[in-house]
Amino acid sequence: MSVITVALIGTLTYWIFFVLDPYILSWQCLNRPIVVAPILGLLLGDFQTGIIMGASLESIFMGISAIGGSVPADALSASIVAVCYTVLTGSDVETGLAIALPIGTVMASLSSILLSFSSALAPYWEKLALSGKPGRFLTQNLIFSGLIYPLPNVIIIFLGIAFGVTGLNSALAALPPFVMTGLTAASSMMVAVGFAILISMIWSKDVASFFFVGYVMAKILKMDSLSIAIIGGAIAITMFFYEKQLIDVKNSMVASEQRPSDDEEDFF
Repeated sequence: MSVITVALIGTLTYWIFFVLDPYILSWQCLNRPIVVAPILGLLLGDFQTGIIMGASLESIFMGISAIGGSVPADALSASIVAVCYTVLTGSDVETGLAIALPIGTVMASLSSILLSFSSALAPYWEKLALSGKPGRFLTQNLIFSGLIYPLPNVIIIFLGIAFGVTGLNSALAALPPFVMTGLTAASSMMVAVGFAILISMIWSKDVASFFFVGYVMAKILKMDSLSIAIIGGAIAITMFFYEKQLIDVKNSMVASEQRPSDDEEDFF
């Protein structure tokens, strides 16, 4: 598969997910790395690499979110470029992960600039919304959100994959071995940092014990990730239904207390 073909597939995949998830399906998390990377890997003929990179990239980005004025790294563009780079060059997954976060950071900065430009058009959209022509409003909004707004990112991603992958691969090949060792270690650390960010957001004394149980299962019992994930999923589902039953019982008790007695009904 030629470089241009890979660039076209990667760019088209980015464009579809960029428009489909937030603007058409209302944020169904389809633009997450764990979804995008396997699909792109399948389209490029390397499904295994797509699955591995999707899980690794999701581990890095799942704890990163836009809170207040912070602009997180763009996980979608990082996943697209990293998977295309790994498939094209045949590099190891760690090298692809190492370039993902810088790419996502740069693309997020570009997106913030474009967002400022689109915010300046707010008076126009307000006027169009008040015109009483919903069909015209939806059509122009779809054209802007689906074609005009993502166009700069699409062009940059295509050029980066089509003409930048070879140069980047040559630059990485020219680096001393200890630098590549450092990049591999850094990419492994980023997965741990992603988990740490996520844990810092959900940590509480109620679930702290599960963290240490998982550590024992992984490091001492030497269980594989799939087995741990199945056990964790079973525990989560059991706790969900148990808490749901408690909530249902509490709601029924409250409803019975608020329901008037038979004597009160006879009186009124």
